[in-house]
Amino acid sequence: MPRLLIKRASVVLPDRVRPGHSVAVEDGKVVSVAPDDAIGGTFDETVDADGCCLAPGFIDLHIHGTHGFSVDDGPEALAGLCALLPRYGVTGFLPTLTARPHDEHVGLLRSLSTAKTDGAAVLGVHLEGPYVALSGALPRGAVHPVRRRDVQALIEAARPCPAVFSISPEVDGILDVIPVMAANDTPVFVTHTAATVSQTVAAIDAGARHATHFYDVFPCPAETDRGVRPAVEAILADGRVTVDFILDGEHVDPVAVKLALLCKGPEGVCLATDANVGAGLPPGRHRFGEHEVAFAFPGAPARFVDNPACPNGLAGSGLTMDRAVRNARDMLDVGIPQAVRMASANPAAVLGLTEHKGAVREGCDADLVLLDDDLHVVKTWIGGTCCYSRKED
Repeated sequence: MPRLLIKRASVVLPDRVRPGHSVAVEDGKVVSVAPDDAIGGTFDETVDADGCCLAPGFIDLHIHGTHGFSVDDGPEALAGLCALLPRYGVTGFLPTLTARPHDEHVGLLRSLSTAKTDGAAVLGVHLEGPYVALSGALPRGAVHPVRRRDVQALIEAARPCPAVFSISPEVDGILDVIPVMAANDTPVFVTHTAATVSQTVAAIDAGARHATHFYDVFPCPAETDRGVRPAVEAILADGRVTVDFILDGEHVDPVAVKLALLCKGPEGVCLATDANVGAGLPPGRHRFGEHEVAFAFPGAPARFVDNPACPNGLAGSGLTMDRAVRNARDMLDVGIPQAVRMASANPAAVLGLTEHKGAVREGCDADLVLLDDDLHVVKTWIGGTCCYSRKED
């Protein structure tokens, strides 16, 4: 592979930005990060960053689709999504499926696991269902009986990708299969739940380690209940569990994200889009499964137009990851290092990939995104190969 030098960059680290640095890439890996005058040798390509921020590539833990593509539609849609996402700085992601009858679920997973794709890497397949208690915007058939053989069949169908399950702690029998889902250090997510504190703690003890689209479909308790929101405080109080948020300003109040940062620390909170077909497109209406959803403005949440069971209800988002990073900077009053960390290093840690991804560091994969002063994407590299350049748009 060609040797690449990115010079005059402001390199984004987890806790600071280092201006005036160069990054050398060879064989798809970062081989040197040093001041501009400290890297010698010859390179096949040199890119002048002109002071722009060079950050680790973004990792989206929860995304259904973008630009009209929906992972539920199969391998061609997945390939389209992989090719598209680098324009938003995404270098790896978990394509997210909604539940369906078991045999269909297995068949879809098999077809996705063997799909030929270029661009953003598929780091696993996220199954949002069939083991969730509350449907939210998911199809009404999202809950299946828990059978160990079914769980194992879904895991096998997804190979070589890890199958990342989103579960609700209160689903009957779920505690028996969480260790199966969590084998090989695969994260198990908690979501769509009204679980009690004891149910949530039991799921964490069994191996659940992350909560996705936190606060959304984590309903408020009845007035007569104890003063604890189901699952929420148990998750916030447990240092073993990380969380992610849809930070569009409507799915969750930014103050909840600030609270999570206080509880979890700078390393325990991630950004995710939960994006669906209309993300990245102009405001308007789009088909999402059996229903139509509307996006009121760029980056707006999707809201049902024609679902009588959930009128005007939230149905995923129109976020892209670069917009989520800008929102973190603006809504949370955090600096660029923390905003970027929530989209890169922290999701990489959730997936157990910190040795190779989520950092601009010697030995890491050269999954990199160049951002302008307003954190819009200028270029994206995956394994040292440029997969997006704004000048070519």
